[in-house]
Amino acid sequence: MSTRRKPRPSFPIGTLKVRAGSRREVSLPISRLVTGAEVSLPVHVLHGREEGPTLWLSAAIHGDEVVGIEVVRRVLARLDPKTIRGTVLAVPIVNVLGVMSGDRYLPDRRDLNRSFPGSARGSLAGRIAHLMMKEVIGPSDVGIDLHTGADRRTNLPQIRCDLEDPKTRALAEAFGAPVAYHAKLRDGSLRYAARERGARVLLYEGGEAWRFDEWAIVAGVDGVMRVLAHLGMIEDPDVSSEPPRPSDICWRSGWVRARRTGIVHMDVALGQRVSEGEKLGELFNSFGKRLAIVKADRDGVVIGRAEAPLVNRGDALVHIGEITSEDRSGLDEDALDTDTP
Repeated sequence: MSTRRKPRPSFPIGTLKVRAGSRREVSLPISRLVTGAEVSLPVHVLHGREEGPTLWLSAAIHGDEVVGIEVVRRVLARLDPKTIRGTVLAVPIVNVLGVMSGDRYLPDRRDLNRSFPGSARGSLAGRIAHLMMKEVIGPSDVGIDLHTGADRRTNLPQIRCDLEDPKTRALAEAFGAPVAYHAKLRDGSLRYAARERGARVLLYEGGEAWRFDEWAIVAGVDGVMRVLAHLGMIEDPDVSSEPPRPSDICWRSGWVRARRTGIVHMDVALGQRVSEGEKLGELFNSFGKRLAIVKADRDGVVIGRAEAPLVNRGDALVHIGEITSEDRSGLDEDALDTDTP
């Protein structure tokens, strides 16, 4: 006589419970606009029929980083809660107010990614962070947080994470981005707060703010699907293409900065290997006179670059990641002044 398998318990979120094998769109209340309209955190819950890890996927924690929104949309279109193992919690827009107002930050100018773990009675940023921690990050085992370069900067698709943790490194290798970058944890960041709760986190960087860079979107979608397959949550990652090679490992990086104020003409592309002393571009004044040659200050790969042609002395122009074997001597001092979330 066969014994019926006990169904998996429903997943609680907010005031709702999501049944196993189903998908639910949940709106978690954040605040109200001056008009009285409610502002809510959108969460997609895909609760599989079979046991497995709980993974969260978040985007637009900075309101101008829209690549991740599209990554989440495409990933969700490929997942079926009737066949996945475990649970996927997807938050396509964390900084709802920032996206609505076209701003990287919240209306009070706080950086949401420096406000974790937050407080139920704190600032607006603190309340959103607290809601994310309670409802999304708290129940999760693994997280993938999606970002782009800061204003007028573009980033090569890359994973930033704790490469010294073997399980996190295995997730980064499964993601398959061109570069895996050892990034220190920053107080107040989502990644720091989630790690304190025991979750392992990958931070994906790719593309430019306010742009749907297709190459960054595809790399993000494929990477997320590979991680889901690595965790046993899906059978087939259904990716556009296999990664051409293992990720380059980067333990240190630094920005090459403008030595003069002027108009920059860049000659270097994302992902390009450069050598110390190699020409990266040129600076001109408004009369067309060349003021300086921009040169690489180290060997490595270009993982980020400025897109604005007008620059001031000291502005960051090219972000070079050093590709070394297993040198863990830490980041250069200049590398701390990056757009690392």
